[in-house]
Amino acid sequence: SLPPSLPCRSSLGSVPHTDWRPIAIFPHRRQTQRLIFHFVFIGGTAYTTVMDFSNINVPGLISVIIFYLLILVVGIWAGRKSKGRGDSEDVMVAGRNIGLVVGIFTMTATWVGGGYINGTAEIVFNPAYGLVWALAPFGYALSLVLGGIFFAAKMRTQGYVTMLDPFQYKYGERMCGLLFVPALLGEVFWSAAILSALGATLEVILSMGSTESVIVSACIALGYTLFGGLYSVAYTDVVQLFCIFFGLWLSVPFAMTSSYTQPILSTAVQRVWNGTEQFGWLGKLDPLDGANYADNLLMLTFGGIPWQVYFQRVLSAKSAKKAQVLSYVAAFGCLLMAVPSVLIGAVAASADWEATGFLNKTEGQFAEKEMKLILPLVLQYLCPPVVSFLGLGVVSAAVMSSADSSILSAASMFARNVMKPIFWQQATDRQIIWSMRVAIAVIGAIACVLAIKITTIYGLWFLCSDLVFVILFPQLLNVIYIKKSNTYGSLAGYLVGLFCRLTAGETLLFLPPLFRYPGFVDGEGFYQRFPVKTLSMLLSLAACVGVSYFTDWLFHTGRLQKHHDVFRCVVNVAPAEVEESQGEMLSISKLNLSPNSRTGKTFELDVPQSSGRAAAAAAAADSEGADAKPIAEAEAEEKAPLSNHN
Repeated sequence: SLPPSLPCRSSLGSVPHTDWRPIAIFPHRRQTQRLIFHFVFIGGTAYTTVMDFSNINVPGLISVIIFYLLILVVGIWAGRKSKGRGDSEDVMVAGRNIGLVVGIFTMTATWVGGGYINGTAEIVFNPAYGLVWALAPFGYALSLVLGGIFFAAKMRTQGYVTMLDPFQYKYGERMCGLLFVPALLGEVFWSAAILSALGATLEVILSMGSTESVIVSACIALGYTLFGGLYSVAYTDVVQLFCIFFGLWLSVPFAMTSSYTQPILSTAVQRVWNGTEQFGWLGKLDPLDGANYADNLLMLTFGGIPWQVYFQRVLSAKSAKKAQVLSYVAAFGCLLMAVPSVLIGAVAASADWEATGFLNKTEGQFAEKEMKLILPLVLQYLCPPVVSFLGLGVVSAAVMSSADSSILSAASMFARNVMKPIFWQQATDRQIIWSMRVAIAVIGAIACVLAIKITTIYGLWFLCSDLVFVILFPQLLNVIYIKKSNTYGSLAGYLVGLFCRLTAGETLLFLPPLFRYPGFVDGEGFYQRFPVKTLSMLLSLAACVGVSYFTDWLFHTGRLQKHHDVFRCVVNVAPAEVEESQGEMLSISKLNLSPNSRTGKTFELDVPQSSGRAAAAAAAADSEGADAKPIAEAEAEEKAPLSNHN
């Protein structure tokens, strides 16, 4: 083993190797068991004292409990895989040891969550939209393909831990903190869509109010997420995907052949609702809305790339090639998993809801806030009891499981890219993980409030991609592909994109427009027919590139002096900062040594980045995949004094 006098350096500072201990989200098993017991006992007791059991779908409730326990057991079992490895990076990217099969499942399940299945059924059922406006499945599938082509290999080869790492290395901590805001909002809106979908399912099963359902859903999701670690998230995603696939496809044929349902082909173009003729579930695209339609499709396609929840899977893959493959296969999986939701939305649009008895509660028509309930309503009212039992249970459990990914992603970015470099530079791994816990609770609470206030799941789903598309996509494009991009251009693009998007207004956020572009539709549900999102993104991209090149020209031609480079990103850069930044961006900065194969203890050291064989290994890993020699092993060969301790 290493001599006691040799200090071991982690990426978070110097500590003696004798002080290293495995770190987990819950470091003590007994504390974990007590927390689970108190959470379940106190929450269950408080809730059952005020709950009216007379209207509960008891079989549905039992199925939910069974499948929740299944997800919980799988999460705890998977979390044990990271035992003994436990620094914060292992929690965030699972030691970069996610295999191809599990990676494909977790990547697909990341998108195919509550917002995906419930939102797609909602938009197909809604007579104001229909299938033609169900852009998200197609848009997100395209985003996975484009992300795999242009970004997955580059990000994985560099060995980043979060999506914000390249911004932090190139633009500095403060600019990275600004970019964290839209990334956080995107994850919060995504989590809100998931909680809203889960609340809608529990509202149908337990006959609870919408607010109570969302709060209970948030407590379940937060309690599960605190088990932490990408291992748990990934393996529960596998169970989640099987649950959704099995539950929905089992329900579709029974719902389509229900006595309350007309053939869906007869209602595809036109249907009669409450004595009035409406467009069928295929929907209709007004030519005047063509620009807005293209705007939304571009937003979902390119706005689906710069997500930490996506890059967390990419960066956890064993190689760059596998990161690309799992993106491509997951794109096909997303399209496949949208089919049953589309069929359920079509069945709902073809059903006689008055005959089912549901519409007697709502005076003969669906309220706008009840549109999001359509998928669990189809499972409960149009399927036999046994199918309803299985369908409601697996769907609700799957939706609950998908909440942890988004919340963990946002908490990871906060802990690594905001809290540590800006506010707490000397934080240890344990302190970083505690900050992740606090962030998980806060993010979950904000998402809970949004899920209560915004009544449409599909609207939340759209909203989460909006700021990501306008602000983060041009920033990611610049930091990866524009060599001369700098902090001045990044800040300019950020401000331009934010200003253009906010001044266009947003109905879901009750934000009135400052500028009314051509084709503006006024009223309570106002919207811009002009493609303002794409315009804002292009203006932001132009500002990023233009200001970066302009400031680079000013400084390098001597028109501005070195001391004018206040952001220290063009010419006024300390040599130590340049060397450190280049070293961190070249490859993973850790050398893993196994001094004692019998005990299995592992020490991790930071070493200077090597050239030569390490660079060759990086290129080989990019071209040959997992069979190539890892970068860390190539670095170890160049460190003969250290490697002799193995």
